Amino acid sequence: MSPNLLAEPGRWVLHVDLDAFIAAVEVLRRPELAGLPVVVGGDGDPTKRGVVATASYAAREFGIRSGVPLRTAARRCPHATFLPVDKPAYEAASAHVMAVLRQTVTRSRPAVVEVVGWDEAFLGVVSDAPEEVARDVRRRVLAATQLNCSVGIAKNKLQAKTATTFAKPAGVHRIEPGDWLPLLGERPPEVLWGIGAKTGRRLAAFGIRTVAALAAADPAGLAAEFGPTIGPWLVRVGAGQDTSPVVAAVPHPRSRSREVTFQEDVADRAVLVEQVRGLAALVADDVAAEGRRAVRVVVKVRDSAFRTRTHGRVLPRADESRPLSHSPVLVSPSTGEIAAPGHGDHAADLADAAEAALVELLGRLDPSGGHDPSGGHDPSGGHDPSEGHDSSGEAGERRPVRRIRLVGVRAELAD
Repeated sequence: MSPNLLAEPGRWVLHVDLDAFIAAVEVLRRPELAGLPVVVGGDGDPTKRGVVATASYAAREFGIRSGVPLRTAARRCPHATFLPVDKPAYEAASAHVMAVLRQTVTRSRPAVVEVVGWDEAFLGVVSDAPEEVARDVRRRVLAATQLNCSVGIAKNKLQAKTATTFAKPAGVHRIEPGDWLPLLGERPPEVLWGIGAKTGRRLAAFGIRTVAALAAADPAGLAAEFGPTIGPWLVRVGAGQDTSPVVAAVPHPRSRSREVTFQEDVADRAVLVEQVRGLAALVADDVAAEGRRAVRVVVKVRDSAFRTRTHGRVLPRADESRPLSHSPVLVSPSTGEIAAPGHGDHAADLADAAEAALVELLGRLDPSGGHDPSGGHDPSGGHDPSEGHDSSGEAGERRPVRRIRLVGVRAELAD
């Protein structure tokens, strides 16, 4: 559904968001947990490190939200039931819901369904009674899957997604074009889709503390602070403007990632290198399974003080005519030891680049607690003029590093 069509009468965007989706799927498998505090995350053991993937509404009453450490969740609600993440079950339930949404028809026309995650999708519909369409969607999803959803209605995707926050749980809410600032004007910018806490703090430092102030801001002024693309975009978001169409294309993942949280902090550089190379091999397997090609690798570390830093490297240009192919081993250039199996030269490139990015990143982290001049930002954008040379040398391998609690590897994929 194009932006121009959305401006015509009778055309609406519906945002369908499944309520506490992962927890709800688990409750369907364990009906005795209905109405009780349920927390899903990690391997389901709250004595271990890990974070909450989702929590039931009963658990949320104790301040448990996605991203909260499992140990914190256990302290807040000792009697909660903790369950491990079961990705295949959630993917199957999501596929069932999306199939139901694709059966939506208005004025003899099928709705345009844009899937944006396991638990949410946008629908482009044509109707003079969008609330009736939304309630019908809710009824059909519940009848077919036993899962509740909330539906936001508006003239664009941004406002529809925002409307869903007022519909939860298990409701319907509509935002008319003139409702945006009366409804949200005095709220902080962080309530808006795409604006997180960090950006909210930067806006506050710039004197912008409400949605109304953001909508009235000078785009040129914000461009100077946030860049020529992000600055004006923030102003448009504040005003509730969004011209992006609802498209029915199957989601095309832009990246694949793996990470591990250590049960005890690690300060041994060799262990961290081994872990990152192993994660890179798993990511290479994931990319190969899709017949895709990675173009950049990003390594993430989180230290014992919960500071998170990332650094990326562009991969050597591979033959675009071939995806990753099988290879028996990966060999660490720093240790000469065999790492986890991977997929051909491109997979080895990915592991080598991930290791190099990790070494560079650890070099920025002063183990004495000094200031990181990069602030965690990768100023190179992934390009390293040394083209993979590790300037730290053997002495760098022996240097102590800040204690690390988590490492991750993300491969950004070619279109």
